[in-house]
Amino acid sequence: MAETGNGAQAEAPQIKMQILAQFIKDLSFENAVAQKGVEGEVQPDIQVQVNLDAKKRGVDNQYEVISKFNITSKNKSGGEPLFLLELEYGGIFQIENVPEDQLHPFLLIECPRMLFPYVRRIVSDVTRDGGFPPLNLENIDFLALYRSELSRRAESEQPQGTA
Repeated sequence: MAETGNGAQAEAPQIKMQILAQFIKDLSFENAVAQKGVEGEVQPDIQVQVNLDAKKRGVDNQYEVISKFNITSKNKSGGEPLFLLELEYGGIFQIENVPEDQLHPFLLIECPRMLFPYVRRIVSDVTRDGGFPPLNLENIDFLALYRSELSRRAESEQPQGTA
């Protein structure tokens, strides 16, 4: 019976993930209200765009994952901009025992999920410090984001129009 247990462990080694560092790579906040002003009632319409990137580092089993957030707020009534927040937040990860065919989704789903609470806090602090109510980002489904990016790429790679 011990052999069965050892055989199962040999087939599926324990996945190890450690965040070695996290950092703001780039941050920009523009308060359009303070610069130009807005007349009438303000009802913000907030749009959040997320892009992810991952790359291998020079050290074995180390990867850098960057989450890029572009957050715009416009007034619903007139469409004039209220603020623009751009944030690139990175993490350095030590990842071991993830099968090669599962590494890409692991880097673009699990790693951003681990960093997201820190991103949410930064966005909240920056919007509050910029003169607006703190923006508490909704949870992001990184699995759905990954799947939609895969399907978008598959569609763009298909030949255009057949005769």
